[in-house]
Amino acid sequence: MASSTDPEEEDGMDEFLEKFKGKMYKDGFTEDNWEKEFDKIPMFMKKAPEDLDPMEHPEVACIQSMLYDEDQSPEELAKTYKNEGNEYFKEKNYKRAVVSYTEGLKRKCSDTELTVILYTNRAAAQFYLGNNRSALNDVIAARKLKPNHLKAIIRGVLCHIELKDSSSAVSWCDEGLQIEPKEKQLLELRAKTDKQKRVEERNRRKATLSDKKQRVQAEALLKAIQERKIKLFEPPELPSQSSDDENDGKKDNNIVRTLFNGVNAESHVVHLDENGSLHWPVLFLYPEHEQMDFISAFHEDTQFIDHLSEMFGEQLPPWDTEKKYKPANLELYFEDEQMGDLFLVDPVCSLRQVLSHPRYVVKAGNPRIIILVRGSSFCKEFLSGKKSSRKLKRLYSYLNPINTSN
Repeated sequence: MASSTDPEEEDGMDEFLEKFKGKMYKDGFTEDNWEKEFDKIPMFMKKAPEDLDPMEHPEVACIQSMLYDEDQSPEELAKTYKNEGNEYFKEKNYKRAVVSYTEGLKRKCSDTELTVILYTNRAAAQFYLGNNRSALNDVIAARKLKPNHLKAIIRGVLCHIELKDSSSAVSWCDEGLQIEPKEKQLLELRAKTDKQKRVEERNRRKATLSDKKQRVQAEALLKAIQERKIKLFEPPELPSQSSDDENDGKKDNNIVRTLFNGVNAESHVVHLDENGSLHWPVLFLYPEHEQMDFISAFHEDTQFIDHLSEMFGEQLPPWDTEKKYKPANLELYFEDEQMGDLFLVDPVCSLRQVLSHPRYVVKAGNPRIIILVRGSSFCKEFLSGKKSSRKLKRLYSYLNPINTSN
């Protein structure tokens, strides 16, 4: 049997332990903080810290310095970065995974297989980040090193699908199936991309027919406008070195585009009906009240009085508190903005007659008519050039009703 312990030693231990009676260890774990404290210990960390502060995580910094010691070979370092990237990938931290795989590739190791894995893994991380073009570039780089790498081919197919390039996706599928004819994922992707390719080709054919139809309609519309001698505002074009024929085509396209840039242009633009009549989106402006009305489809042969009678009939607009805006009280004008002239329009004129006047220019596809109350103080100020809600130049001339028999 062992001999009894030395009494002095026993007394010393008792004295040492006596100090801790009724006194807790200051830095000990508690029920509230043990998980947090464990997470500071590298062995028990659930994930590595995003931004490593050596003062806050000295143990991790020490381990990291050993892992990424520059004295290691490029292959060892590349493998370490690959493993780190894989851990980030498992955590779905794809940005950090991309950084780690990139660091591994920077080592330029001689292990081709490892380099291929770094490229394909980075491609996967880029794909999940939505960087499809970068992901595709990585799988292309991987296939340069290993053309038959099936995982790179599959990821390349997925990238092409996301980039709406079904033709390339089908080609990549076919290349992969030559390597592994029974690869289930490739067979499924091949069927999917082939269907998508047919849909895209059909949509392209439809778009071509639609473009052709729109071009024919635009040419007919422009011809109808020119036959009526209606002038459209033409925005200035930059000088071109194209041929005269090309310039003429561009000029016509530019003119047509101006028709579709006005108010509510997405849903209401000038159009030609089946009877060959033009319908215009027209603006009635009321400068006295800073209001306007929008007539989405004003038939060119309709008289202004027809619209005025309907708009200012029994029910007047809420902003006309003085009830002055009645058809018999109204004066209509159009403005030659370039010269600053106002022209008085007879309400029995049709829209076509006004638009065909030599001084009328349709701007942004919306004919505009100014409406004032005859004899009102605002009308007098407006026409005299005094300060009003709309400034005009000094020169004014008036137009007698256009001969409606023409």
